[in-house]
Amino acid sequence: MNLYVINNGFWFELENLTRLFFPNERIEVFKDSFEGKTPFVFASVSDDITVRVHIGDFSGELHERLSDSDGENELSTVKLLYRLLSGFSRIEQPWGLLTGVRPIKLLRKLSGEAGEEEAARRFREDFFVSGEKLSLARLVERNERKILDFSRDDSFSLYIGIPFCPSRCSYCSFVMSSVERAKKLMEPYVGLLCEEIKRTAEIAARLDLRLESVYFGGGTPTSLSAEQLDKLLKTVNESFEMSTCREFTVEAGRPDTVTDDKLFSLKENKANRISINPQTVSDSVLREIGRKHTARDFYDAFALARKHGFDNINTDLIAGLPTDTPESFKHSLDEMLRLKAESVTVHTLCMKRASRLTSEGVMLDRKDAENAGKMLSYAKSALLESSYKPYYLYRQTRMVGNLENVGWAKDGCESYYNVYVMDETHTILACGSGGVTKLKDPRGDYLKRVFNFKYPYEYISRFEEMLQRKSEIEAFYSQINN
Repeated sequence: MNLYVINNGFWFELENLTRLFFPNERIEVFKDSFEGKTPFVFASVSDDITVRVHIGDFSGELHERLSDSDGENELSTVKLLYRLLSGFSRIEQPWGLLTGVRPIKLLRKLSGEAGEEEAARRFREDFFVSGEKLSLARLVERNERKILDFSRDDSFSLYIGIPFCPSRCSYCSFVMSSVERAKKLMEPYVGLLCEEIKRTAEIAARLDLRLESVYFGGGTPTSLSAEQLDKLLKTVNESFEMSTCREFTVEAGRPDTVTDDKLFSLKENKANRISINPQTVSDSVLREIGRKHTARDFYDAFALARKHGFDNINTDLIAGLPTDTPESFKHSLDEMLRLKAESVTVHTLCMKRASRLTSEGVMLDRKDAENAGKMLSYAKSALLESSYKPYYLYRQTRMVGNLENVGWAKDGCESYYNVYVMDETHTILACGSGGVTKLKDPRGDYLKRVFNFKYPYEYISRFEEMLQRKSEIEAFYSQINN
């Protein structure tokens, strides 16, 4: 697909919108030149706004008058393209022309500027968001507010990254290493991570920052041995002022990594929320996506966690997995309800370029989108009926059906961290390879990012260099406080 952008800077938005309708196509952008090579999208802003699409036998052109506002011209251009691509494909995208990760943050911003009803009108009429998704967005936004209200100007959350997994799932694009390949790195990694945690805690103490939540993610933190996990958990508890911490989540995502001694360590070290993620309870689908565990492993791990007294367990499911059906997804969700998991996060399959699914040339079609939509619709109705509330929502590019990921929870069992990181509410201090510290100015929307090295071997070999970047944290707070 060729995208010709003439006399305007809207190429990024136009490219993202085009990708909603052509998720598997390579899109080549040409700025201020037009060769007319088909298939193409053409967008020009000169005497008026002109958008033209030529794909196969389809050809369409729409025009709009210019505005004095660049923002209005951008929106008009994107709306014209949406109408043409929707007419060509006969697809009405559930989230309309919205392509951003954080639609709830946008809804909250618009509500603050012009009121809830005007924000809802703009979602419907300017962004073409469906009534179903607007209703979901408004519900999530109301539920998020209660958690956001706990955050203060001096609040922060802590993220600890563990980049190891038993194996790579076929849909995964995260930076991680399999335990088998990276075993020699794990012990030195843990030792250095403990040092980084201590150094970060010292900075937080000097700045008088208030810890709201701790989140161990990955990868799979429980890929570590019980001794390694215990060492990290103790380091967090001993280094930070934990009296204000509302949530301490550890992802025990892969059931095949959950053991009695690891759960004991988690409980002893005050982890009060864990995730045990089946993704599906269909063994055939698990094999298809490269998971090394069975549904039975998940049930056993869940029961063991209950035995250890965990009363806030999250379970992840993914809608749209290869070979999964609406019927088998319904069974998976019904099993989470039968187990009375305190929260259920329903993801939609995302076809990331770095995943095995895309590297093997797997293509998605309209039927995949239709099935994923049915799965999410069932999840919404069943979870609402069972008194779960949607409390955070985010989206990704190349999601099946242009849908969404939603966290559902019983009252009091929400993940504070998930809300804070999605809303970009306050500073996130990140430790570990792949971690990104996000420093937030409480007086506005400004965020400064400080990156750790991505890969475990880089983290280990360039550790001192990475630690030096921590000085940017205090420099940031010194600047915003002056």
